[in-house]
Amino acid sequence: MRGAMIYAPGDIRFETLEDPKILNPTDAIIRTAVTCVCGSDLWSYRGTEPTDAPHPMGHEYVGFVEEVGSGVTSVRPGQFVIGSFATSDNTCANCRNGFQSSCLHREFMSTCQADYVRIPNAQGTLVATDHVPGEELWPSLLAVSDVMGTGWWAADAAEVKPGSTAVVVGDGAVGLCAVIAAKEMGAEQIIAMSRHESRQKLAREFGATDIVAERGVEGVAQIKELTGGIGADSVLECVGTAESMQQALHSARPGGNVGFVGVPHDVATDGQELFFSHVGLRGGPAPVRRYLPDLIGLVQAGRIDPGKVFDLTLPLDQVAEGYKAMDERRAIKALLKP
Repeated sequence: MRGAMIYAPGDIRFETLEDPKILNPTDAIIRTAVTCVCGSDLWSYRGTEPTDAPHPMGHEYVGFVEEVGSGVTSVRPGQFVIGSFATSDNTCANCRNGFQSSCLHREFMSTCQADYVRIPNAQGTLVATDHVPGEELWPSLLAVSDVMGTGWWAADAAEVKPGSTAVVVGDGAVGLCAVIAAKEMGAEQIIAMSRHESRQKLAREFGATDIVAERGVEGVAQIKELTGGIGADSVLECVGTAESMQQALHSARPGGNVGFVGVPHDVATDGQELFFSHVGLRGGPAPVRRYLPDLIGLVQAGRIDPGKVFDLTLPLDQVAEGYKAMDERRAIKALLKP
């Protein structure tokens, strides 16, 4: 098969690789329908996360089941399936409590920018659709496997409620999907923090009522002005930098909540400041598997269309261009077609 490999910062190569095989009874092999580049992939591409040796890339996927291990009965060859970037058995105590991304047998996917993918823990990870969906739905179903599920977790963790105010920090694909989630959960005012016109436009289309382009002290002042001087009920942090976390914490009202889903890089919080803020803080890798059935249903019903975050479509063999375009902010998110 063919797939993407990273060799060094900025060095993505599309190569012939060994076909995946069933290694454990709980594995499945899928043929990729569509895959993509994630904003979190750029941490390695930019050198923020080191690449000590060449390795495959990609953790978002939808596709057709080709083969299953002897322990997999929940899906069968030929079915169209969606999974999560974090695999789970969906039966352990953590899974039963709704935190499948902390499954005791969790494995993080990292080989999905390829023609075929081995899915560990397939029994608990993969969700099959009732029939093969039309190709027009594939981008949105792909978004559900990570960015939409992660945006939903940001809103859930921040306890967005009907009639509430919500701020979304970050205008990448996750942040934009978080706007969708906040709207679906009933937020009355949704403030998207964005400096980019095309992303601002999509945020408004997804349900944002206000846009704040400022950052830091000026950004917090704008949030306070828009929320009666006290800050937002819920803040959804979707970036993962020290600056974005501070922006989120300072934008929440006393007693408000911050849901942080951006993978943290050099983020530290002041315990005393957090103590006196009365702000709740919850985050981590999104338990996407918890939300998959409902989100798939919302996509199939036409209620949400997170696939709009894909503003660049390329053949899979042009994956390197997808990385480059996203790194240069010429694209929000690149869809890859095998």
